[in-house]
Amino acid sequence: MTGRLPSLNALRAFESASRHLSFTRAASELNVTQGAISHHVKALEADFGFPLFVREHQTLRLTAAGAAYVPVVREAFDRLSLGTADFLRQERAGKLTVSMSPNFASKWMIHRLGRFAERHPDLDLRISPTVHRVDFLREDVDMAIRHGDGRWPDLHVARLCVEEFFPVCSPRLLESGIRMARPSDLGHATLLHDAGWRNWPEWLAAAGAPEIDASRGPSFDYLSNAIDAAVQGQGVALARTALAAADLLQGRLVRLFDVRLPTPFAYFIVCPKAVAAKPKIATFREWLLAEAAEDAEGLARLAGHGGSERAE
Repeated sequence: MTGRLPSLNALRAFESASRHLSFTRAASELNVTQGAISHHVKALEADFGFPLFVREHQTLRLTAAGAAYVPVVREAFDRLSLGTADFLRQERAGKLTVSMSPNFASKWMIHRLGRFAERHPDLDLRISPTVHRVDFLREDVDMAIRHGDGRWPDLHVARLCVEEFFPVCSPRLLESGIRMARPSDLGHATLLHDAGWRNWPEWLAAAGAPEIDASRGPSFDYLSNAIDAAVQGQGVALARTALAAADLLQGRLVRLFDVRLPTPFAYFIVCPKAVAAKPKIATFREWLLAEAAEDAEGLARLAGHGGSERAE
């Protein structure tokens, strides 16, 4: 054998058998058959041209050559194991830059950062709120949260959550005596808008109240601002699921009426396909999906108990 390394499986079989001096116990340790261990060792011996074990009377012992080779193999496995562990620590740790919209950063991400830091203290998360679509080839960004239809064939894409539009307001607004028994009562409420979306007319039509003037009321640059104004009791905002989830679950908002308008877009976790399986990227993606699933369960419980809707 010249210039060719032995099979890694054969070396593992040899190393395990050398410790146990038993093909049967080595097979059990490596979760393979006894025949597989014997085959690997015989193949290794054939490559070397000399025996590594003496097999006699149902016992197994190392030859002089086998005993000399054992520390070489064990040191190699130890170095490989330590090197792999160090490599994975580096890949799971360090800086991770994530691009997302200011809406998503302020209403979904910011209040969860402490939980993520507790679970993954070695990962230095950098949030980059931006309204432009990140260019992974030219920007120092690892992954992004995008709002869209999910059709980005050049990227690895995972949908974060399903979204709907629905009106929300502060419980304090209802406690002040304002009537909100049916959608037509919104004609007496202050409607809160975000400048980028014009969905109030569509929702009001779906709710059977198209006569309400949906153009009145203050408008904000971001939907997150409109939702925050609703939390403060300034009026009724037409919120999206992801952005309103935390305020609904914490009781700062209630959902009005059982009329929900499906949105054409949703939030997606995206990154270049070449790095999708990178440990720190996979770790953050899994955490995001777990957080979104927890939100969905909490909102379903609220809806089931009538705790997030006010209507006749």
